[in-house]
Amino acid sequence: MGELDVPNDAQIRSEVGPTRRPRGAQVQVTVDGAAQAAWAGEPLVDVINRAQIELAQVCYHPQLGPIQTCDTCAVEIDGVVGRACGTPVQAGMVVRTQTNAARTAQRDAYDRIVANHDLYCTVCDNNNGNCTVHNTLGVLGIDHQTRPFQPKGFEKDMSNPFYRYDPDQCILCGRCVEACQNVQVNETLTINWEAEQPRVLWDGGKPIGESSCVSCGHCVTVCPCNALQEKSMLGEAGLFTGIPLPVWNSAIDVVKGVEASAGLKPIMNVSEIESAARDRYIKKTKTVCTYCGVGCSFDVWTDERHILKVEPGLGHANGISTCVKGKFGWDYVNSADRLTSPLIRDGDRFREATWDEALALVARRFTEIRAAKGPDALAFVASSKASNEEAFLVQKFARQVIGTNNVDNCSRYCQSPASKGLSLTVGIGGDSGTIKDIENASLVITVGSNTAESHPVLATRVKRAQKLGHTRVIVFDIREHELARRADEFHRPNPGTDFVWLAAVSKFILDNGLEDKDFLRERVNGLDEFRASIEQYTLERAERETGLSAETLEALARRIASEDRVCILWAMGVTQQCGGTDTSATISNLLLITGNYGRLGTGAYPLRGHNNVQGASDMGAQPDAVSGYQKIDDPFAVQRHEREWGVTLRPERGLDNTQMIDAAIRGDLRALWITGEEMSLTDANANHLQEGFEALEFLVVQDLYFTNTARFADVVLPAAASLEKEGTFTNTERRIQRLYEVMPPLKGTRPDWEIYTAVAERMGHRWGYTHPSEIMAEIARLTPHFAGVSYDRLEGYDTLCWPVAEDGTDQPLLYTERFNFPDGKARLYAGEYRPRQQAPNDDFDLHLNSGRMLEHFHEGNMTFRVAGIAAKAPDAFVEISPELAAERNIQSGQWARLVSEHGAVRLQVLVTGRVSGNQVFVPMNARKAEDAVNRLTGSQGDATTNTPAYKDTRVRLDVLRDVGPNPLPATNPRWGHPTPQQGVEVERKWARPDYVFPGGLLPMHGDSLNARADALGADD
Repeated sequence: MGELDVPNDAQIRSEVGPTRRPRGAQVQVTVDGAAQAAWAGEPLVDVINRAQIELAQVCYHPQLGPIQTCDTCAVEIDGVVGRACGTPVQAGMVVRTQTNAARTAQRDAYDRIVANHDLYCTVCDNNNGNCTVHNTLGVLGIDHQTRPFQPKGFEKDMSNPFYRYDPDQCILCGRCVEACQNVQVNETLTINWEAEQPRVLWDGGKPIGESSCVSCGHCVTVCPCNALQEKSMLGEAGLFTGIPLPVWNSAIDVVKGVEASAGLKPIMNVSEIESAARDRYIKKTKTVCTYCGVGCSFDVWTDERHILKVEPGLGHANGISTCVKGKFGWDYVNSADRLTSPLIRDGDRFREATWDEALALVARRFTEIRAAKGPDALAFVASSKASNEEAFLVQKFARQVIGTNNVDNCSRYCQSPASKGLSLTVGIGGDSGTIKDIENASLVITVGSNTAESHPVLATRVKRAQKLGHTRVIVFDIREHELARRADEFHRPNPGTDFVWLAAVSKFILDNGLEDKDFLRERVNGLDEFRASIEQYTLERAERETGLSAETLEALARRIASEDRVCILWAMGVTQQCGGTDTSATISNLLLITGNYGRLGTGAYPLRGHNNVQGASDMGAQPDAVSGYQKIDDPFAVQRHEREWGVTLRPERGLDNTQMIDAAIRGDLRALWITGEEMSLTDANANHLQEGFEALEFLVVQDLYFTNTARFADVVLPAAASLEKEGTFTNTERRIQRLYEVMPPLKGTRPDWEIYTAVAERMGHRWGYTHPSEIMAEIARLTPHFAGVSYDRLEGYDTLCWPVAEDGTDQPLLYTERFNFPDGKARLYAGEYRPRQQAPNDDFDLHLNSGRMLEHFHEGNMTFRVAGIAAKAPDAFVEISPELAAERNIQSGQWARLVSEHGAVRLQVLVTGRVSGNQVFVPMNARKAEDAVNRLTGSQGDATTNTPAYKDTRVRLDVLRDVGPNPLPATNPRWGHPTPQQGVEVERKWARPDYVFPGGLLPMHGDSLNARADALGADD
């Protein structure tokens, strides 16, 4: 991946990453005497790159667009020298890249750059073949540096736990600023162009570690040299980079001394030899992130098991983007407390065992329990963090080897209601489009989704589209978060009332003739029944129920009806309610009546929480369907599986996650195999779940660590991490992506698919898999949605969005012609409002909300093992409003006990305006099991899917005497103060008295923000 950061090879990256402005009309230009096809308005540099004409371009990056700070891409355009990156294409342009004037300007521009940069490439940690400054020196063939390097007088900033900034190496290209301001849109980085000695600033001049920097890594990824670099690379990457500092400094002096007499070419030759030598021990492997459902992919650079860096760029979902977890959150893989041997319970203790002994015990006990109690006495939980192939084998094991449909995955805890609501209305329970559709919407509405913290890279696309002026954002949530603060409108409905305002808005649209009549007539069924079902949901009733004014809801209805392209995003704030399915269906209803399906920039997006929670359900790890959502009583599915597996699928629905625990307590369920799920902390009513675990005869837990769930196990099996195996993940877009083995499995661990295969063999089923590709081939044979999926078609960064036809044609955007019902028409669903069951009362007077934090993932089993992340967000806390704090005389740092009807936890208080009134918020992540928020939540759930209603919980707050430090340390980015601006603001550089266009020429074309905004995609 990194090697693509050189002139001309970069063009491939323009097809991924942030959306650019749609191409204009096709035109023709002449470049170096040859006619080239182009699109009006695109940056001229893109045309030159597509033509594979070598041209220097230090600041330009196709996923950032024209920055225009380095001037090295100077070319002659219609006889006048100008910047190729900042010049929008016009028909008939005549461009010459190698005239004397152009070459003089290019070399002069580069010389100005290296006056800001100390060239010591041979001993540089970044001499890896992907340094743009180094590579451009070769492109231009410069022998001597005319302007000597002058130190800037600033210290290196080492205050961030993951990366450092070296001002003396910074060329002030502004790539990092552009990435922070207009891609990540955290708006932390700027350049003080008016200063005597400009430099990159964080929050206007704070140390990085005390700023609003969220450690997303965008700046490090796009830096064209070694000014911003991962600390994990320092002293580790090169043959000479680990030498002691005095020797290292001396080596730099030697290199610089040789340059004065021998020129740069001999030095560059040596550095290229040293760089090539690194390829013998630095391995670069493509993988897919194992955290949230966005599905970022990137190369991981390793030296054996040492992770040097994560390098994004070609991932369809993310491009150059990552979050703190995907870029830096991988230390958990090498954690000292990884399990490396199977464990078997021996009384109250565990003893180490051989793999053969442990697997034989699992096979024997399963066989005994099935023989004595029947197949339905066993159940299986698949991991949302394991691969598609492994989720498929969990349900295959349950159905073929055991003969039960008792199988599920953690989508039961979050997204099952969204999947069901969509399957009822449009026929497929997944995102109707991709991230590209979301960032091309004219209006994005989020409901019950803290998108910027739960799905950070997806949120960057929403923030970017809004900042550049072509998307409006409306947020509905009971808690203020980053996207809520940035939204054009932020509304706080009363908890659990989203169904009501959605129904009322739909009714207003229909009553006032604002619906898309043609779309409804041609593509949708059930309009009359739907009208009748929402008749009672007037704006006045909605105002009483939701707390949102009738005027607000009317304005919202008119806006939705008037917009051309609407996307609605939702997550656990909707699905973890008693009416999660009905509310999800009502979101889809609203999109249907306004015609917002099947076109670019429209659709429904239930954002998937875990990296492969979509895939786990796709693969049939659920009690009523096999892979591809084929019902277990579907005659065609039964025939396929009988032919492939030699067994007849049982038609009776099995137990889901929540039902398994009740069945264990009743004595009906005797054995359970849990793979990669911390059920004891993530299931609702954790105390009830513990009772269920203790009632089991035999519990198998398969994980990376001895988790809290493992404490209840009879056998614990050490699994391999995602970096240690091959397979595929499916992200929230339905996008299937391959991951490759970055490093061999830690000694003593095994990939999940090998473990299932080994137990199946001991129970008489010789599956015979030798590689996950063979499992995917079986999936394709059994699953119409995956008919054309193969590892060959998923090679490298190639992806497919299911459904995939046999010829490999996929469907990134669904419903362009038909909905997934026999008649091809969607179905409006007459839902039912299900109010909260646990609204606050006299005894428990507060409403409990819970959710994810940006820094951590879910309960924190992985992220608490990353020291830099744990330092930023050390533990859980309870967030209360300023008004509640004043009423009860509570301060931040004070300890309190939260008590519900189901349990109690002890946490520190954080007073913040993010919550209001009598609502409190507790993050899902906690260092100690006894502090987990789900010790407070109850067993009530969605009436259709049994998904627990985590967000329907009432508590009381008992204030304790103890007071400690603020639970969010001063280094947490939430205390920072961003400095928003319009990207790099290069005009300020051009206004400096010491700025002269290279070669002393006057530049032409594109020297304005308008040209740059056009290229980035802003409206005119």
